[in-house]
This record gives sequence, structure tokens and C-alpha cells, in this order.
Amino acid sequence: MKVDIRELGQFNHLASQGAERAARSLSQLTGVQMDVEVTDVSLVTENVLAETFTGQSFVGVELGLEGGLEGETVLAFERDRALKLQELLLEATGTSDELAQSSVTELGNIMIGGFIDGWANHLGEAINMTPPKYTEAVGPRILPDQAIEAAKKHGVFLFESKLQAMDVDLDFSIYMLPEYRQFVDLLSGTDDGNQIPVNRLNAFEDLAKEGAGNAAGQIGMMTGLDTDVDISRLRFVPLKDVPKQVGDDRFVGVVFELKGLPSGYLVVLFDEGSAQTIASAMMPGGSDEEGIGTMTEGAIKELGNIMTSGFIDGWANVLGTSIEHTPPNFVHDMGSSIMSPVVGKLGQQQEYAFVIDSTIDIDGNQGRCDIYALPNERELARALSALPAQT
Repeated sequence: MKVDIRELGQFNHLASQGAERAARSLSQLTGVQMDVEVTDVSLVTENVLAETFTGQSFVGVELGLEGGLEGETVLAFERDRALKLQELLLEATGTSDELAQSSVTELGNIMIGGFIDGWANHLGEAINMTPPKYTEAVGPRILPDQAIEAAKKHGVFLFESKLQAMDVDLDFSIYMLPEYRQFVDLLSGTDDGNQIPVNRLNAFEDLAKEGAGNAAGQIGMMTGLDTDVDISRLRFVPLKDVPKQVGDDRFVGVVFELKGLPSGYLVVLFDEGSAQTIASAMMPGGSDEEGIGTMTEGAIKELGNIMTSGFIDGWANVLGTSIEHTPPNFVHDMGSSIMSPVVGKLGQQQEYAFVIDSTIDIDGNQGRCDIYALPNERELARALSALPAQT
């Protein structure tokens, strides 16, 4: 079974529109201005679901979908955000404490209804919702059992829309998990070179993890210190949304152009605190440099060079291709200002970016790092399709 990456992009766009409708509904009900921060999609395994949700206590509203699209949808709040929402609903509507739970449930019904309207219009088929069910759980148990079982077998598509309040601490996510096999059929598109075997989407995550292992080994040899590069999740984000997804916080990183099969760009970004922590860990005796200076710049360039080489060497080995990269271009700016020129260079050739969430640990010094892989989609599809069949 194959999926068309452009169809995946179209459904992600529709999910984003649904999230915007949900945000408007919430704004009208509570008087709090809500915006959609970003919508992304992952094909996730049971382990990734556990990593994404473990350690958090959730309140949620669950609905089943029937008809043109089958599956389960969950509106999930971290517990403290749910309590804040209940307070806002009480203030706005005068609802009693006893009815606060049902108010959250009805809100979920309204919001998720808006969320799937665009999907139904795109399919030209009705999508019916089962009655909303209020749920409370810790970790991935907030998700429906069917979704967890699918993740164990072959993975499950997880759409996540992050909503952000302007003046209140009420950020939360809408998670949508369509039924796997039917959704893969909807993603089939036309066989014109952009299709990727669906089981190769997980293979790309395996490539990322292999690259992380290569990078950790090279950093460890260079520094003589115990080093680990952990990949927590691979997300697919529409290219045009990447600058917004990175946001206006300041980042430190490096930009590389890739040449070979596939060509494209790879960007490694650290928040300023992580950059300083990791750069200092790489220097004998640490560093007392204030802010982001020449020593930090040199360390991040070297680290980015090692990580990029590790990643693309792993990709090239598995794909049976040759990939080279340019020298590192150091960047220190707002995230959106860093990514906008890269996105602009790709023009109309690209629909998606692959975002690799990772953590680097050097001798107990830990920092977060996001790797934005922007390979030429047609070239990547051709390379992934040529891989031997998985057993």
C-alpha cells in the first residue's frame, strides 16, 4: 500500500482548518482569544505514543467517527489546563460546579465537530460522530484502546493541533487518530512518482535513529565523553508552516544544503540555553563565555557538522545513494527568521518538512535539539520505494 505525500499534506491542511474552527468556538464560549500554533502528523508506534504522553495527567473528551472516515478523536487537556477551562466556563456561563464536567464534554463535542467538518467536505461523504465521552487518565491511556492496539501492530496516524491562548495559560492539543487501513486508502492519490510505500514512513524514522547513533558515536570519539543522541519523535509538518512552528524565540544552529539523492536542506537548531550547555560540555574544562560567543559558535558548527554527517551517512547507506553537504552556515536569530529563507529557496518543489525531535546528552549535560530535514520529496520517494521489501 502506498501513500501520496501530497494527500497527507491536504489532510493536514484540513486538520489545521478544523483546529482553527475549534479555536473560534472556544473563544466564543469563554471570551479567551485562542490561536492555532501548529498542526502536524506522525505515523507513530506504541513506544512513541508512550513517550509522547507518559508522565502527564489528562482530562479528555473522546468521540468515535463513522462513515466517510472511521476512527477515534480525542480532545485532551493536561489536568491543570482542564481545571482552568472549567473556571472560565463557570465565569462565562454561570454554570454550577456540578455541571462543569458536562460543560467540558459539550465543549469537546462542539470543537471536534468543527474539526472534522473540513474532512467531510473534502471526502464528499458524511462523517458521523458517536456521543462524546468524558475521560480522565494518566499517560497514553487517555487515548482509545483501538488506537493503542493499532500502534502496536503497524503504527497509527496521529494528528496533533496545538492551540494557544493569548492572555491565559490554557494551551492544549487536539489529537485525531483515524482508522489506519481506511485512512491509508484515502491517502493513495495517483501513482505519479510522489507515492511512498506506507511502511517506508516508519523506515524514515529508523533512518533518523540510525543517524543519531552515528552522530553520538562520532561526538563521543571527538570529546572522549559518554554521548547519547535520542530521537523522541519524527513529525511531518507542511513546509509553509515551518517558520510559524519554529516561532520567534531565538535559536542557535547550522544550516546545510544537501547534494545527492535526495538533495535538499538540513537545519539543526538549539534553543540558546541548550546551545550553551552542550557547547560548554564539548570544551575541555567547560566554558565561562557569556552569551553566544565565538567559542559557542565554533562548538555548535562542529557539532552540527558531525550530526549532519552522521545522519546523511546513515541515510545514504540504507538508501544505497550518495549524499554530500555544504560547510555549516552558522545561524543565531529568531527561529522564523532562520527558517523562512530556507523555505523560500525550495519554492513550489516541496510540500513537507520532516521534523526530528531529539535530545543530546554529553557526560550528563543535556540539551534539546530540533532537526529539520527538507529533502526533495520526489527523490526521497524514489529512494524509499527502492528499498528491499520489509518482512
